[in-house]
Amino acid sequence: MVTRLLLARHGQTEWHAENRYAGSSDVALTEEGLRQADELAGFAAAAGPTAVFCSPQSRARRTAEPSAEALFLPLRVVDELREVHFGLMEGRTRDELAATDPDAVTRFLADPVTGAFPGSEPPADAAARGAKALRGIAAEAPGETVLVVAHNTLIRLTLCALLGIPVETYRTVFPRLDNAAVTEIAIDGARTGLLRLNQPARTRY
Repeated sequence: MVTRLLLARHGQTEWHAENRYAGSSDVALTEEGLRQADELAGFAAAAGPTAVFCSPQSRARRTAEPSAEALFLPLRVVDELREVHFGLMEGRTRDELAATDPDAVTRFLADPVTGAFPGSEPPADAAARGAKALRGIAAEAPGETVLVVAHNTLIRLTLCALLGIPVETYRTVFPRLDNAAVTEIAIDGARTGLLRLNQPARTRY
């Protein structure tokens, strides 16, 4: 049976304005991020998912909480939905890294898989764990619709893995996911279909 997954990126964080890589770092939501979380709850109330899952990181949990409360559902935390660890880039902007290691930035921009930042989680590994997590969620809720709140890079990599898109193209095929925007996929066993991409939560379901 087909399971529909509403994949939402967490709300805006304190590092958003500087485009600072958060990755495994724990960064709080801004006031705008909290507002976006409430907006997502409105979307969820209209969509009526039967379960709410999220990453263990506080920015994802705080974004998912209003939706779970609006739906009177428990918030289910899945460790495999955590954001990619960015190694040397954690807590930095690209300009800051370029000032000390310009070759690292050049390699990443040329190919984010073979040129992944030093010390980072291999993108293919992150894509595999994300795909496994979403397939597991789908298997738990056959024929239902569920909300999953996670992270920009993890979701994009996972979409590549599920849709048969080369992982190294994730930054060009999916340039970005907006904060609290919803991407909907349908999973039926080993098959995955993309139903909507990066829809603002304010537009409702």
